[in-house]
Parts: sequence; structure tokens; C-alpha cells
Amino acid sequence: MLEVSNLEVAYGSITALHSITVRVDKGKIVTLIGSNGAGKSTTLRAVSGLLKVRSGKIQLEGKDITNLAPHFIVGLGITQVPEGRMIFPNLTVVENLQMGAYRRKKNGEMKSDYEYVYSIFPRLKERQKQVAGTLSGGEQQMLAIGRALMSKPTYLMLDEPSLGIAPLLVRTIFEKIVEINRQLGITILLVEQNANLALEISDYGYVLETGRVILEDKSESLRVNALVRESYLGGA
Repeated sequence: MLEVSNLEVAYGSITALHSITVRVDKGKIVTLIGSNGAGKSTTLRAVSGLLKVRSGKIQLEGKDITNLAPHFIVGLGITQVPEGRMIFPNLTVVENLQMGAYRRKKNGEMKSDYEYVYSIFPRLKERQKQVAGTLSGGEQQMLAIGRALMSKPTYLMLDEPSLGIAPLLVRTIFEKIVEINRQLGITILLVEQNANLALEISDYGYVLETGRVILEDKSESLRVNALVRESYLGGA
């Protein structure tokens, strides 16, 4: 279990998170939804160690990991796929995947991991030697997720995986996220503007507003909640 308790994070004098509490049970998909500036990405960046926590606690399976350096967080099994993908544009597809495994020392174990990534995303296998910056937005998102998988995470955090992707590919990306969760048992914390899709594939959800959790429930319940439908699902 990954547990965030009473988390406060500030950008200078501006408080971005106000006592956020989020629990991610092992093997589940949990989503954070909310408008821009609600604190969703800030929560992920705090868990990853990219932002310093002012107060509160982050625990991984009972161990306090608050404010650990990002490379230690990755070593403990938490990997983030950042907003905007942040692939290495001048490296090839396979070189990007190798960068995801930079903390792993036994190269002999990686062959099966490459093959798994390629089985999930066949396009990456077709483009192994292609420079990543020339890929489409959807292909770059596949590469960003594949790179994260190469670190052998037990917890995968995805920040806006549908951003900048053609609508036809968005559904494919979300199907792959579910496949990764079910086949590998990887626990997933998902931040996504497309609240309808996020709630469709997740088990539990939190609604954030101006740095606070204003609502939490099982995803199926949130999808029929009047406030969520009106504010985030377009009244659907």
C-alpha cells in the first residue's frame, strides 16, 4: 500500500496541497481527477521526491519515504510517467528503454522485459532504431510507459497519459494501462483530465479541488455522483 497522509506542499509562499490524504491499495488502479491547478500533478511529484514536502507523510508499505531523493524512490519500486512524456528525443526507442533500466545491474534479466514491452506496444518493436523525437504523440506515450516498465516498478504513476494524443489512440493507451495492471499486478496511480475514462478503468477515485480532497469513493460511485457528473463528466 502507498499512503499519503496530511500532505502539504508549497511553491514558495503559495500552498499547493492542503493536508491531502490518499491511499493506493496494492494491485488496484486509483485515479485523481480535478480541474487544472487542483494539485493532482503536485501530488505525484511529491511522491516521486521531485517536490519537497512541507508537512505530512508518504509511506510505502509501512515505510516512511517522505522527501527521499527521486532515484531512491525509483529503487523502492515507484516510477512516474511524467506529464508531456519527457522522452529523450535525440535517442532511439531502444536507447530510451535502456534509460528506464539505468538502476538495474543484471543485464541478462532485461531481455524478457524488452520483449514484454514490445508485446504490449508492438509499434515500439517496429521502431526500435528510430529516433524517439520523430515518433507521433501516441507512440511517444507508449515509449514513456515502456521506459517506466523497464525499471521493474511495483507502483506506476501516470500523469495525463492522454494529453496531446489523437483520440483514436487514447482508448488504446487506456486499454494498455489496464493490461499492465492485470498482467503484471502493478499498482497504478493515475492523474487524468479525461475523468470519464479514468473512472471507467479505475477501482477508486479522489476528486481534488484547489489542493484539497473534496470527495472520494469507488470509481463506479463517482461516475454517477451528481457533482462529479456536472463538474467533470460534462453532465453525461
